[in-house]
Amino acid sequence: MKYTIILQCSEEDQCYVVFLPEFTNIMQPCTHGDSYEEALKNAQEVLEMLIETALENGEPLPEIKMLGDSFQVA
Repeated sequence: MKYTIILQCSEEDQCYVVFLPEFTNIMQPCTHGDSYEEALKNAQEVLEMLIETALENGEPLPEIKMLGDSFQVA
């Protein structure tokens, strides 16, 4: 499954913050990292955990949005 990961540099926090726009049920941003690479690795781990938890609980997974679909990042 290919969900969207948005990494945004936060000058205030001096790190990269991560948003997972399809997963609107979690607080945004959902993780961070001191470098782009660390933030991306953390995002992938959170995404895997969210998918695994949803499947274990029998919950539906969010619909995957394609480029051009509307996203709202909090």
